[in-house]
Amino acid sequence: MKQWRQTLRRTGAAITVLFLLFALAGAANAQALIPCGKTTGIRLDTDGLIVSGVVEDSPAAKSGIVKGDMIISMNGEKTTDIQSVKKIIQSGDSIIVCAQRNGKNAEYLLQPDKVEEEYRLGLYLRNGIAGIGTITYYDPASGRFGALGHGVYDPDGGGLIQIQGGSLISSSVAEVRKGTKGDPGQLTGIFDASDVTGSIACNTESGIFGTLDDAPEGEALETAANGEAELGDAVILANVSGTQVCTYSIRIDRLYPGAKNGRNMLITVTDPALLKQTGGIVQGMSGSPIIQNGKLIGAVTHVLVNAPEKGYGIFINTMLEAEQKR
Repeated sequence: MKQWRQTLRRTGAAITVLFLLFALAGAANAQALIPCGKTTGIRLDTDGLIVSGVVEDSPAAKSGIVKGDMIISMNGEKTTDIQSVKKIIQSGDSIIVCAQRNGKNAEYLLQPDKVEEEYRLGLYLRNGIAGIGTITYYDPASGRFGALGHGVYDPDGGGLIQIQGGSLISSSVAEVRKGTKGDPGQLTGIFDASDVTGSIACNTESGIFGTLDDAPEGEALETAANGEAELGDAVILANVSGTQVCTYSIRIDRLYPGAKNGRNMLITVTDPALLKQTGGIVQGMSGSPIIQNGKLIGAVTHVLVNAPEKGYGIFINTMLEAEQKR
């Protein structure tokens, strides 16, 4: 019996040490990040030209190229600007077009049509994409940032946009279109294209990431482990007027720890001032940091169209993992 007790004591000590090691490992994974909440202009440079439209019965339409595809090259020349594409088309010669769809490339042979003394393929093209979003966090140790909490998708249906880089641009919120049932609201920003504040390195399913030129103001908070988020009261930092970032109350209603689509938390805006001004969550607020119990736990990502006071949030660790995998 005495020997059994001694063994139990040693085993208990081992278990205690093991738990302590697990606790220390969890603490080591926590980071000190500055929650931001400031809106920013976002300009993404794509790997090619995005097809925003295809003329019916044109060479492009007959070939199988569709809206949302990305034109990567023509006759082996990389297509990054529309003027160079026009020059290739105006030769009148047949063109081998390399287009990307859902991350896969395919080649098409097109013969331009001559219409009113000009050769045309029947493609409407645009270079890159721009919009407004919210910076979630800044890492003072590395100078890196994370924003949006979700990826930037091609509005023409081409999926997650593949980028070769991009920029953050100084912005301020000029107007808010209040969200109503069935009609999500929106922030309208004023941008200063000459005032670049950071560079974008990647566009992922869980946000955009890059570096800021200057550190934002604010106190760094410890990041929470996914299991630390709990039902109940929390706050978000949001910029819905000018350049001012304010704190607003929300409630976490449900948790979805296994979700992979940026919907780890179902949240409800409870702050009267924010509800009065925006109706809840509006487009442009994606990335607004969520803070609970003094820790950065995640970011706002989506709004429910039929209930603008409700939306979803992503865990902060999901964003950090996406940044590390880039």
